[in-house]
Amino acid sequence: MPSTNEGRHRTGGRTRVALILLALAALGWLVALYLVVTKLSGGLPVCGPVEGCDVVATSPYSVVFGIPVALYGLGFSSLLVVLLAGWWRQGDRRWLWAAYALGLVGSVTVAYLTYLELFVIGAICIWCVTYGATVVAGWVGVAILLARRGW
Repeated sequence: MPSTNEGRHRTGGRTRVALILLALAALGWLVALYLVVTKLSGGLPVCGPVEGCDVVATSPYSVVFGIPVALYGLGFSSLLVVLLAGWWRQGDRRWLWAAYALGLVGSVTVAYLTYLELFVIGAICIWCVTYGATVVAGWVGVAILLARRGW
């Protein structure tokens, strides 16, 4: 029978990992929220010294089925936060597997959108790159966590 300290160590480790993954998902959520609010208000994202956000934001690829792409990202990040929080609270690996599957879909989508930016639109949006990095990093983090725990 494991000692109380061992159980606490596993829970503490899960808490640390969960907080890192939740922070990535929350950062993605905030970026997507900014882009949604900007798009719906008719404005353009502020890109600072980097150019291209305006070109990406006004391209026909910024809307799919009449819905801003960033709104899909906001929904994705919201669902990811729910899945990661469920795993953190309950310790049930099914929550992690769902987050992994969602992250895989998100990573493929981000890869496609990045392809569009680079080779079709011809401009890069730093906000989109930041969002994509949170998606891919979160997915890799969940994959590593699952691999370390024996899938």
